[in-house]
Amino acid sequence: MVTINVRRLDEDVVDRLKQRAALNNRSLEGEARHILQCAAQDEMAAKRAAFLKASAQLRLKTKGRKQTPAEVLVREDRNHGHRDNF
Repeated sequence: MVTINVRRLDEDVVDRLKQRAALNNRSLEGEARHILQCAAQDEMAAKRAAFLKASAQLRLKTKGRKQTPAEVLVREDRNHGHRDNF
């Protein structure tokens, strides 16, 4: 686990966090941890939703087109010696 120190928070912010923690039966540290976890999850969920939307749009644009399987492209690339640079 990692420890994070947050300095120079306004007193009113700390007071509101303490009130929120009390309402949720958590310590101030527990409430801060919960808020940070939720924020990180929300960001990942937003990125996932954006990816799924872009994927759906790309599928619509390429619908009905013949697709080359990835393994064929990889083999073709390796046969041309492009893997030597890695």
